[in-house]
Amino acid sequence: MKTKAQDGTTQRLKAVLDVLADRAQGAAGGPGSAVLAEAIARVPLNERESELLSGGVPRGFKTLTTASAKLVKAGWMVKGRSGWTITEEGLRATVAFPDEESFASALAAGTPVPAGTPLPEASGTAGTADGAAEEAGGGAPAAEGSGPASAAEQHPGQPAAVAIAGNFGSHLGAAEDWAPHFDEVQMVFDQDESVWKITTDLPAGAYSYKVAIDRSWVENYGAFGVRDGSDHELHHPGGQVTFRYDHATKDVSTT
Repeated sequence: MKTKAQDGTTQRLKAVLDVLADRAQGAAGGPGSAVLAEAIARVPLNERESELLSGGVPRGFKTLTTASAKLVKAGWMVKGRSGWTITEEGLRATVAFPDEESFASALAAGTPVPAGTPLPEASGTAGTADGAAEEAGGGAPAAEGSGPASAAEQHPGQPAAVAIAGNFGSHLGAAEDWAPHFDEVQMVFDQDESVWKITTDLPAGAYSYKVAIDRSWVENYGAFGVRDGSDHELHHPGGQVTFRYDHATKDVSTT
């Protein structure tokens, strides 16, 4: 019998394929981290899956990252340097296995896509792709010059997006804490200082946080700029605070 966590992972694997199909009908679907973030936005983590592991990554996110290899093995997706791409066979799989049950069975058994399965209808794809790219921060190739992807192009050596993810996300207006995919926790690049910034008002208290790159936990930095390191700690007297992230050192300072 499947556990809730397993069921969630299967749904998200299907969501990964659907995201890629929605975005670009065979073109690059964007950074893997953005695709994973969108899949999780479509199928939210349950309480157990939201538990943070030692590296500060939610249990469900790590499980999904590992499980995504199944889509590659099935020949439905390719992980390349330019991003994750759905193959033609993967596009046909979204038609042949449209529901979670048939998708899960085919993926587990290695069932090939039936011969003659058509490609999905292309109508409405552009709108869905643009919406997914904006929400996940991946930036579809067709939307050149807009979104986080263009920010990376404008500032070579900088990531597409940087989030300050911690136990104060709700104070910034995000729907939940420790969730780097929300717009409200994204930092803004200051070209003059070459640092990422975000300013907010926080009540007096003790706070913990990390920096997450490209709206996911795949790449994150903790205290002293250590990747997957321990949380930054802030003991704040209350009032305005500015967080500054330097991608050269991977560290954060506050003023």
